[in-house]
Amino acid sequence: MIPLPRVLPAPLRRHPRLAVALALAAGLPLLAWLAALAISFIPLATAPYLAAEPSPELLDRNGRTLHVFLNSREQWCLPRPLDQISPWLRQATLAAEDQRFESHGGIDGAAILRAAVQNARGGRIVSGASTLPMQVAKLGGLDSRSFAGKLRQAALALRLDRQAGKPALLAAYLNKAPYGMNLVGAEAAARRWFGRTAAELTLPEAALLAALPRAPTALDPLAHPERARRARNHVLARMHAEGMIDEARLAESLAAPLGARIHPFPAAAPHLAMRLRPALRAPNPPRATLDAAIQAEAQRLLAHRLEVWGSEIDSGAALVIDVRTAEVLAHVGSPDFFHERAGQFDATRAERSPGSTLKPFTYALALERGRLYPTERLLDDTLDLGRWRPRNFGGGHAGLVPADQALRRSLNVPAVLIFGRLGEQAMQDFLRAAGLSTLTRSAGFYGYGMALGNCEARLDQLAGAYAMLAALGDWRPLRWTLAQSAASPIRLLERDTCLALYQMLEQPLPGRPARQPTGALPSAPPVCWKTGTSTGNRDAWAFVYNGQYVVGVWFGNHDGRPSRRLIGAEAALPMAARLFQSLPARPEPAWPAMAADELRPVQICPASGLPIAGACPHAESVLLPRGPFLDRICEVHWPAPAGGVVERWPASARGWDLAAVGQPPPNQPPPDPDRAGRPFEIIMPAYGGRYLLTGEPGGDRLRLESSLDQQGPVHWFQNDRYLGASQPGRPLMLELTAGSHRLVCVAPTAERAVSEFHVDHPQAIY
Repeated sequence: MIPLPRVLPAPLRRHPRLAVALALAAGLPLLAWLAALAISFIPLATAPYLAAEPSPELLDRNGRTLHVFLNSREQWCLPRPLDQISPWLRQATLAAEDQRFESHGGIDGAAILRAAVQNARGGRIVSGASTLPMQVAKLGGLDSRSFAGKLRQAALALRLDRQAGKPALLAAYLNKAPYGMNLVGAEAAARRWFGRTAAELTLPEAALLAALPRAPTALDPLAHPERARRARNHVLARMHAEGMIDEARLAESLAAPLGARIHPFPAAAPHLAMRLRPALRAPNPPRATLDAAIQAEAQRLLAHRLEVWGSEIDSGAALVIDVRTAEVLAHVGSPDFFHERAGQFDATRAERSPGSTLKPFTYALALERGRLYPTERLLDDTLDLGRWRPRNFGGGHAGLVPADQALRRSLNVPAVLIFGRLGEQAMQDFLRAAGLSTLTRSAGFYGYGMALGNCEARLDQLAGAYAMLAALGDWRPLRWTLAQSAASPIRLLERDTCLALYQMLEQPLPGRPARQPTGALPSAPPVCWKTGTSTGNRDAWAFVYNGQYVVGVWFGNHDGRPSRRLIGAEAALPMAARLFQSLPARPEPAWPAMAADELRPVQICPASGLPIAGACPHAESVLLPRGPFLDRICEVHWPAPAGGVVERWPASARGWDLAAVGQPPPNQPPPDPDRAGRPFEIIMPAYGGRYLLTGEPGGDRLRLESSLDQQGPVHWFQNDRYLGASQPGRPLMLELTAGSHRLVCVAPTAERAVSEFHVDHPQAIY
């Protein structure tokens, strides 16, 4: 035997086996530390232990929760990063579960010794030494009460602690721990027990939640409130002992009531959430374009409006759209998703009769195609179309009214006449291009009734069409999620047409004065609005818009029952107005500005509202959009045979409209039979001709000639500018200017002839 060193005490030299045993015992902690260190470096895929199975969750554009579904395990689980969990809950959890979390490497040796001594003294398990990393291992599936199982848990905890890191482990525990019932994670628990997010928890609430994972059923705050209070107070005492809270905060928190009760999970925008539910299960679920605050206000206003009516009206829907992006900011498909009959049907997609809400599109297309001037006067009078005689909603007729008033007052006869100028097919093609996919039948099937909304339309598609008007003619498909790529706009109308429509539809919302009194606070930005009521009072509509927002509202009954309350201006407009006025202000202009070069001065006849003809005795200067070609003129005033001017007013609305679109007005002399078969054309300047400026006084004038010069007065326009009239014995001379020109000659029958020519300057040639 090798002699032991003399430095050892004599008793140990006399008992070498004891010396070896003591040496081994002294080295065990070092060996254990080395073993633990080696285990912690064994590679591990940490993601399965850190990730929780989330409940499908619809978030708004700002990350706020709109709607939550149960996950595949029928649990509520809403994982959140640490910075979205209250610091109080983080500290309370460490005080309750793992006070030395920041200092140990996954297992707590001191806690193990303490537990061993306490369990030995008690003869049973009275204390545990489980750390947060060990509990994460347990929550990840390694759950065992055997000694071997605990060793495996400890080994896994060592690896998790080193390779995942403390913040990730704390977040994993807070997102995977059980908090009672089917609540998994702190966010779900905070919402269910306290009706707030985990970030908003108070200190007493956080202490209660920190206590629950140890015995979620036994500490249920509703079933066992006293047990839950004692457990909460124990956590508060531990926090005080660890120096996390002071004496005053401890006393205040101990005296606080539990405050726990059942709160519903967010369930806003249920129809959209149901449509997006499959995508919400994806690893990177899309966010909705909705704004939670705007959505909540839309739902509140719709529900309140229907409460007033009781059972007389059972359904309604609302949309709010961002004009710049075509993003939907609020979507309410029904007032109550759980209504036994109408709740789960998304009324924004229902095909209903839109009534007068289609009239702005008729006016817009007529303006675009030069078939209507904003200043034009229209005759609202009896109109016989055979089997159909359109009438106004309130009965009676308004007589001769400007086009903008006819649109604002939603007069039916003028709308039908303007529709007739365009034709059924042109109007249907335009509406379909604007997104109204519901017009699936032939144009002839709808006929003139399309002008008054006797067809099918959906609230979402019609709101998208109004967004096109608000966006000055650019149509985009509506965007429901931020993941949708922004589509390139499709131009359906020119900017100046939509600007004219802005002016025609602008009017104060109900309850607001048309003009603010002197010295009053600045008024709200101007808005445009239009209402609609379907035949038989089955649908009530309203749309309000400006350059920032479009609000669309519909009310009706799911089974189509009529109601005397279903009038657009009385049922839908008040809610649409309140919703629009509640929308947040924005820095960009709410009303589009019209540049100087987008307008041109036009001389119109005050009697007809059309550009003046040669016989009009009076003229009024107005600014009209530059785009439409001004080739229609006043047909009311005519030279009298004995001198002076006579007025020829059509006797009926139909006759007035025929005159407006170029048909011979009543009492107009028939065309000369000698002209039969001869085309109406411009003789001078010839089509395609080129002329050279001489620069000589009076040498750069050209006499305008047409094939009708000997038949009566004809009217001349150059580059959209009215030049005047020529008639037998009174020719019209044109002053030539350099450049390309377009000349239009209009006959008394409104027939047109066109010539295009070019004038050169000598310096441009030599």
